[in-house]
Amino acid sequence: MQALQSSSLRASPPNPLRLPSNRQSHQITNARPVRRQRSFISASASATVSAPKRETDPKKRVVITGMGLVSVFGNDVDAYYEKLLSGESGISLIDRFDASKFPTRFGGQIRGFSSEGYIDGKNERRLDDCLKYCIVAGKKALESANLGGDKLNSIDKRKAGVLVGTGMGGLTVFSEGVQNLIEKGHRRISPFFIPYAITNMGSALLAIDLGLMGPNYSISTACATSNYCFYAAANHIRRGEADMMIAGGTEAAIIPIGLGGFVACRALSQRNDDPQTASRPWDKARDGFVMGEGAGVLVMESLEHAMKRGAPIVAEYLGGAVNCDAHHMTDPRADGLGVSSCIERCLEDAGVSPEEVNYINAHATSTLAGDLAEINAIKKVFKSTSGIKINATKSMIGHCLGAAGGLEAIATVKAINTGWLHPSINQFNPEQAVDFDTVPNQKKQHEVDVAISNSFGFGGHNSVVAFSAFKP
Repeated sequence: MQALQSSSLRASPPNPLRLPSNRQSHQITNARPVRRQRSFISASASATVSAPKRETDPKKRVVITGMGLVSVFGNDVDAYYEKLLSGESGISLIDRFDASKFPTRFGGQIRGFSSEGYIDGKNERRLDDCLKYCIVAGKKALESANLGGDKLNSIDKRKAGVLVGTGMGGLTVFSEGVQNLIEKGHRRISPFFIPYAITNMGSALLAIDLGLMGPNYSISTACATSNYCFYAAANHIRRGEADMMIAGGTEAAIIPIGLGGFVACRALSQRNDDPQTASRPWDKARDGFVMGEGAGVLVMESLEHAMKRGAPIVAEYLGGAVNCDAHHMTDPRADGLGVSSCIERCLEDAGVSPEEVNYINAHATSTLAGDLAEINAIKKVFKSTSGIKINATKSMIGHCLGAAGGLEAIATVKAINTGWLHPSINQFNPEQAVDFDTVPNQKKQHEVDVAISNSFGFGGHNSVVAFSAFKP
C-alpha cells in the first residue's frame, strides 16, 4: 500500500509518435488535431524519471470505430447522450410485473424496445431479453463502424471476434424454466432453457448471425463485466489474434427474481415516493443503487485494420487493467486498495501518467460504502483533485449490472467527442470527502485529455479502462 502512495510523478509523454508517412494518406474521420502535452516535472527531474510510453505500433494500437446500445433512453447513441446531457432521469415505477409487494418498486426499465430489422420474428419470440439486447446493440455498433449488412463481407471474418459478457445471463428464461419444472414437471421445460440461459450465448448468437469466426466467449464478473471484456478484447487484438472485436456487456434482470434477489442483498434504494431522485451518488442521503438494464457495445480494431478500410475512428482505447479486492463478497475495501492498484495498472498499460487524466466516469452506484471507497481509491492515485472532473452515469440510467461499463464507456467516448460532460444528477447534499467537481446537476464543457472509466463488481472484481481522442 505504501508503495502505491509514494510513486513519484511521471512525465507526460511527448506528442504521440506519428505513423509512417505512407499511412498518413488514409482518411480518418472524427479525429482531433494533436494538442500540446502538458509538462508536470522540472527539467532537473526529467533525467531520472521515465515517461510512460504509449503504444505506437499500428498493429497494436486499438481504436474504437463503432458504438451500439440498448438503453432506457432508446437504441440510438446520440439520442442517449443527449438525454444524459440534459440531466433526464430514466428511472420510473416498474410495470413489467406486479412489484407492489416489493420494498423497492422502481428501476431503469426499458420500454418500447423493438428488434425489428435486427432479429427475425421467430427468434424475437424465443430469445431472452438479455440476448436480444446483445444482438441489437452489436449490430448497431457495426452499422456505426460502417460494417452494417453486406459491408461486413469486406473484412476477414476469421479474425473478427465477439466478447459480450453478462452478469446474470438469460434470467427470464432461467426463471421460467424453474417455474415450469416445479409446477408442471420436467417435460414442460423448454428445449431452449439451457442454451438461452447460459452467459456465453449472446456472443455466440451474434457471431453465428454474422459469421464471425474469431475469439468468441463471454466474461461474467458481475458489475465489472463490460470493462473486463474491453480489456480482454483489446489484448486479443494486440496479440494479433484478431483484427477486430465486438465487445461490451448486456443485462436484463428487472424481473421478479432479479429484483427480489437484490432486495434480499439489501443493496437497493427504497425511495418509492420519488424514484427519479433515488440514484444519488455521493449524496449524504443515498440509500442504495437502482437497478437498470440494457446493453453497451464497442467495435474495437487495430489501427492498421481500421485505416486500411477507412473506418470512422471515434476514439482510442489506450489500455486497461483488472484485479480483485480479495476482501468480501459484496463490500468494497474501505481503503480502496484494490481499486487504486487497478487504476495504476490501467495507466501503466495505457502509457499514461496520472497527471494526464482529467475525466473519470465513476462507478458511483449510490451505495453507502461503495461511493466513498471509490473516492478513496481515486485520491490514492491522483494527488490533486483540482483538474479532474468525475461524473456518475448511473444517476440517470440506474445500475445496469454487467452492461453498466458498456453504457458508461459510450458516455465516456461521447464526452471525448463532444467536449461536454453529462451531469451527475440528484446532487443535493454531497459528502464532504468528495472534493472533486462531480458535474453536479448541470452539464459542463470540458476538453478531455485522457478519460478513465471505472467498474467494480460483487466478488471484489475491479476493472478500469482508459480512452482518449484519436491522434494519428
